[in-house]
Amino acid sequence: MKALVRTDFNFPGQKSVYHGKVRDVYNINDEKLVMVATDRISAFDVVLPKGIPYKGQMLNQIAAKFLDATTDICPNWKMAIPDPMVTVGVMCKGFPVEMIVRGYLCGSAWRAYKNGVREICGVRLPEGMRENERFPEPIITPTTKAEMGLHDEDISKEEILKKGLATPEEYAMLEKYTLALFKRGTEIAAGRGLILVDTKYEFGQYKGEIYLMDEIHTPDSSRYFYAEGYQERFEKGEAQKQLSKEFVREWLMANGFQGKEGQQVPEMTDEIVHSISERYIELYEHITGEKFRKENTDGLAARIEKNVTEYLHKKE
Repeated sequence: MKALVRTDFNFPGQKSVYHGKVRDVYNINDEKLVMVATDRISAFDVVLPKGIPYKGQMLNQIAAKFLDATTDICPNWKMAIPDPMVTVGVMCKGFPVEMIVRGYLCGSAWRAYKNGVREICGVRLPEGMRENERFPEPIITPTTKAEMGLHDEDISKEEILKKGLATPEEYAMLEKYTLALFKRGTEIAAGRGLILVDTKYEFGQYKGEIYLMDEIHTPDSSRYFYAEGYQERFEKGEAQKQLSKEFVREWLMANGFQGKEGQQVPEMTDEIVHSISERYIELYEHITGEKFRKENTDGLAARIEKNVTEYLHKKE
C-alpha cells in the first residue's frame, strides 16, 4: 500500500499551488481550484511524518457525497470529481474563519470546561455539564483560519464583526447555513446509527453569493459517536465509542505528544499506519453506508495528473 504525501503538479492554466496540512490546492486561471486530498494526516496542527494509505480517497469521496446531499441548503464550490482523490470546484474568496458547531460537550471544549471555563467564543455554557453531554441547542464556536504551521485561535462573533472579517449580514447567513448543515448532517448520521457530535464548515464568496467550501462531515473535520450505547456510557461516565480522528490524537497523547514545543512525534510503525488506515475505512463505511472500494495505489501521482489534465482540457 502506497500513500500520496506530496504533489507537485503543473496543470493546464495553473497559476499557483497551496500546500495545506492535508490538501494541496491548485489555482487554475483564478477561476477553478483543483483540491487534491493527499494521504497526509495531521493532529494538534502538526503534519505527521507518514501518510495513511487510502485516507485521501476516503475523505474526498465522503465530502463529495455530503456536498451533493446539501445543495438544497446552500450552494457549494464542487464542480466535479475527476479522480477519486480530487475535487475540482469554483474559486471562492474564503472568509478567514472556520465555523465550528458543537452538539455535545467534548474534546477541547470539555478540556476547557473541566478547567473551569464557562464561556467559549462568546458563548456561555451551562453549569453542571458532564463530558459528552448534549447541549440544549447546538452552539457555534468559530476559530480563525491560521496559516500553515500556526494554531487556529478561538474567536467570538463580536470579534469577527469588530475586525471586519464578515459583515453582520454575512455572519447571519454563515450562522444560518452552519446550523442548517449541522441539522442535515445529524439526520443523515442518525440514519446510520451515528451521532454527529461536532464539525466545522468553511465558507467563501463567489459572484456575490456565499458558498460552502472545502470538505464537510468527514472524520477529519467531524466527530461522530455510535448512537447505540451512547446513553448508557454517558450515565456511567465511560468514554464514548467514537468515529473520528480522535483515536489518532489519543494515541499521540498516550505517547507523550500534544504538538507542544520540544515534543517528538512517536514512531509511526507500519503496524500503526495500517491500523489507522483500517480505522479510516471503518469510518468511511459507517458514515456513507457503502462498502469502500480501494483504488490501486500504484502510480497515484501519474493517475491524478492524467485524470485532472483530461478534465481541464475538456472544460476549455
